[in-house]
Amino acid sequence: MDNQRNRGDGSEIRDMIRVAVILPDAIGAADTVILDLEARRKRRHVVETVMGECILIDLSEAPNLRDGNGLQLEDGRLVEVRAVPEELVEIASGDPLRIAWHLGNRHVPTQILGERMRIRADHVIERMLRGLGCELRNVTAPFEPEGGAYAHHHRHD
Repeated sequence: MDNQRNRGDGSEIRDMIRVAVILPDAIGAADTVILDLEARRKRRHVVETVMGECILIDLSEAPNLRDGNGLQLEDGRLVEVRAVPEELVEIASGDPLRIAWHLGNRHVPTQILGERMRIRADHVIERMLRGLGCELRNVTAPFEPEGGAYAHHHRHD
């Protein structure tokens, strides 16, 4: 952040460029932010783009930003959201519905990929899944878990 914005009186946030609209894609983006799952769900925080610009995400509700979404800034520029690859466990099972029930019963954030599922690495949950006959494979990939029945969905105005 340049000295003009770093005065220490809070004005640097007031003066910062803000996200105006979340878009479903980022075609024509001029810059990129790379965010982990928690940062993609935070309602208000400052993020730094790949090109070094600080922008303020300040939304009325917590977003569910996904890999490839666009952040349209107040000045009209577009910034692409990229998800940080994370250490995950991919689950294969002959009974994915049963496994989904067990994961949901334990409130484990889960990404559903057809017949497979992905979760964050957790040795306790992994032991349970092996005990249920699952095949597990370690992968590094962006984590895009389901939002859940009570998740807020942002609008693409």
